Amino acid sequence: MTAAPHRGTISAELDALCDQPRVLVRRGGAPRKDGQAVVYWMQRAIRVLDNPALDVAITAANLLELPIVIYFGVAPNDPNANLRHYHFLQQGLRAAAEDAAERGLGFVVRRAPETLAAFLEETRSALLIGDENPCREPERWRRVLARRLTIPFWTVDADVVVPSRLFNRSFALLHHFRPKLRAELPRFLAAPPAVAPLHAWRPAKPLASYPLNKEITAGFHALDRTIRPVDAFTGGTHAALQRLRAFVDRDLADYEVNRNHPEQAGTSRLSPYLHFGNIGPLTIALAVEKAVQSGRVSAAAKERFLEQTIGWRELSVLFVRHEPNYDSWDSAAPWARKTLIEHTADPRPYRYTLAQMERAETHDELWNAAQRQMVETGWMHNVLRMYWAKKILEWSPDPATAFDWAVFLNDRYQLDGRDPNGYAGIAWSIVGRHDRPWFNRPVFGLIRPMSGASFAKKFNAAAYIRQHSGSGDRTLALNDERPPAVSAQQRPESRRPYKP
Repeated sequence: MTAAPHRGTISAELDALCDQPRVLVRRGGAPRKDGQAVVYWMQRAIRVLDNPALDVAITAANLLELPIVIYFGVAPNDPNANLRHYHFLQQGLRAAAEDAAERGLGFVVRRAPETLAAFLEETRSALLIGDENPCREPERWRRVLARRLTIPFWTVDADVVVPSRLFNRSFALLHHFRPKLRAELPRFLAAPPAVAPLHAWRPAKPLASYPLNKEITAGFHALDRTIRPVDAFTGGTHAALQRLRAFVDRDLADYEVNRNHPEQAGTSRLSPYLHFGNIGPLTIALAVEKAVQSGRVSAAAKERFLEQTIGWRELSVLFVRHEPNYDSWDSAAPWARKTLIEHTADPRPYRYTLAQMERAETHDELWNAAQRQMVETGWMHNVLRMYWAKKILEWSPDPATAFDWAVFLNDRYQLDGRDPNGYAGIAWSIVGRHDRPWFNRPVFGLIRPMSGASFAKKFNAAAYIRQHSGSGDRTLALNDERPPAVSAQQRPESRRPYKP
């Protein structure tokens, strides 16, 4: 991340506010003197509850004695998004609009070609505050906007418990990151004081806002509509809180055991809501802590769950912030790159095309079931994501193609795709990021392998396959040593060439 620009002259109170570790001043200077509102540009954190960016915006508006209005711009070209993602997004916007109205906050939705810059002039905004997204394209949007604006522009790191800039680097392994994270957690793992807007949003004339009872993608002709919405998840903060309560009440106590059993509903399944910002990690952590204090959940179960929700997740955010090639083979750990190049020419007993994988047409029914779960429900069980990605490495022409195909499938079908967690998980599985060298073997080299035969013994694989069979006549096929069921196929073009 680039250093914050010079802030210019602002009041001492605003100066203290933007000096918080969550806040990045992207364009400095004093707020517009005749400003009539503070605008919060909601983009990644689609929620009103537990939203540090919105809290900063409300605090700034109160200091300036101005109302606040939330702006969300629906773009037709959100990178790699399809109808499934936009449908979930729209459900989240409806919930956020309801919650904003209850707090006396304005909430305006516009669609392209209307722009945020035009909205700032229409409302005569004194100050713009947004949330952050470490992924490449959203970060570019923020930098371009900062150069074009004439009013101050701050962004707030609302996606993590501990602000990422406190670490200012990525870490090779979780156990390197863990002590530094734990040192900071007590400071941030607490409910923030409630911030109420002191000035209700009452514009002189009604502002046009796209009605959320209409399809927000209407007229987006280039949008991929072949990936349909799913019934397994409903977007929005209200649905996220309902799922959190169900997990804490029913599943958290047995999380240590059941989390590795994909045939059971033992995980939180909150990742789509975290990706779309419908719920914040602090809300989740505080609910878990409350369950421990009430005696309903053990401290060990809490620690195991929060290691995933905070530890691995925030490590993934740092990976994407500081690794320019986070979504490609070029993000490989040096030792992993070397060993994969050495084993590129190894014979692969099975070779599948991207189309065959997408249709779940492999010899491995456990892998096929995981692929179908993702395609049909928009989510894949956590423990199977590792196996899924490692088999793509094993069955692809080379590791660069494997990485590209894994990213393509993940981003296309997962509701929580296009996310630091997904990119870091693929990088862990395929190119050794956040992992260590293992024992040398064909194709994988020193990358940690996963065998279907041994992996399936750790849970009821047959039950999981039946749950996601796609038909009633599929059989359990888990022997990695059987002769190839599919002959080698000509390699389709990947997104980028393999460059060892």
